[in-house]
Amino acid sequence: MAVRRFVPEERLSDLESERRVISAMLHSEEACIEAYDSLKMQDFYHPKHQVVFELVCSLYEQEIRPTYVELLKEAHKLNLFRDPRDIEELKYIVEHFIDDENVRYWIKRVRDKSRLRKFEAFLRHYYQVLIEREVDDVEQLLMEAEGDLTNITALEVDDKVDTPYDLASLGYQEVERRFLRYKEIQEKHRGVIPLDGLTTGFDTLNHITLGYKPGDLIIVGAQTGHGKTAFALHTALAVAVRQHHNILYLNTEMSRVQIALRWGSILSNIEQDLIRRGDLTESQLSRVLQGYSLLRESGFYSYPCPNLTPEKTISIARKFKVQHDIKLMILDYVGRMDKITNNLAEWQVLEQIVKAQKMLAQNLNIAVMCLVQLNEDGTLQGARRMKNECDLMLKLLPISREEMEENEELKKYKRANYYLYIDKNRDGIGGVYIPIYFDKARQTMHDAERVSL
Repeated sequence: MAVRRFVPEERLSDLESERRVISAMLHSEEACIEAYDSLKMQDFYHPKHQVVFELVCSLYEQEIRPTYVELLKEAHKLNLFRDPRDIEELKYIVEHFIDDENVRYWIKRVRDKSRLRKFEAFLRHYYQVLIEREVDDVEQLLMEAEGDLTNITALEVDDKVDTPYDLASLGYQEVERRFLRYKEIQEKHRGVIPLDGLTTGFDTLNHITLGYKPGDLIIVGAQTGHGKTAFALHTALAVAVRQHHNILYLNTEMSRVQIALRWGSILSNIEQDLIRRGDLTESQLSRVLQGYSLLRESGFYSYPCPNLTPEKTISIARKFKVQHDIKLMILDYVGRMDKITNNLAEWQVLEQIVKAQKMLAQNLNIAVMCLVQLNEDGTLQGARRMKNECDLMLKLLPISREEMEENEELKKYKRANYYLYIDKNRDGIGGVYIPIYFDKARQTMHDAERVSL
């Protein structure tokens, strides 16, 4: 026999909050991002609200700003909301505009009611079990109920304890997968190392790290004028231009024109000063234009934001993950981000910023690269404990003339003028100095070539 509903319907739903969330999504991109990231269609009680929420999310994924007009067009295309009463109800929802600053409160109310409905369904299910069949194994029933209840009460239902069997099975599958992958690649391209993530743009660094992996926080440090932005754009060249992965570059320092001109030099291998002055031959101009055609077809998305805050970073990253499925976000650079509070010391603020970026990398399953300022002695400016938060810390260190002349190991390389120092590598060896060549005139970098014997 069916079990009747115990709790009044109005206690299990909050239609007003559902309307306010949808209204906010139709008026504010920030609210749209927050709701998209926090709710699912099933969290809405009213069937029409479920449909509207799905339509709004679909529009946003297509990079169409969800508005009342666009929603009606999409609904018409899908043969929805044909009844004039549906249109009137939708119009009523739109007119319930709220300031997007309150949207988190309304989202929480919608989500809480959704969890209450799940709890009520849980109670009905196990009550029905008790009245319909004889329970022989009480302990087993209670354990099943406890597991189901945990899924409702846990903040993240995906949280899971790995048993010894689970972990051993996962390890076996992962090692076997990597073995077969390595064998296949070596048969086709001997000497090529298969990566677990995105290319770093340096062969030696790829061998050591196996690439920038989803969920990784990479910190790159250098002194002023020693290649932080050049390194970031070198990474973008390798990932977005050559491999066509979508990446987001958050630039706090340079204008759109400055970024564009740097790309002209990087892609054409022509000195930046010549491009800035326009002092080019017809042949050089052709090379620059060919370079920009590569950029046009790449996955490089640049977001100039001089007034960047940690909260804004999270919002922008969510947007580009939804709309462009970015694999990497580069923050250039941490020290330029606006500070939210004056109550904390600078190192505390920077540490909190980096913690937020690590959580963002894990939640969105992307790699995040943060550029930081180094002191003259090579230490981190502002926050030593940022190192504890990252998975990979790299430092660009200039090689002095004296060291070039006296270091026998460096004499084995052509034109090595910088070290790429691996200060920390959570997944591999650290303390490694990789000689590279940084061409400041062209803003390009590459592994230093070994001298032929």
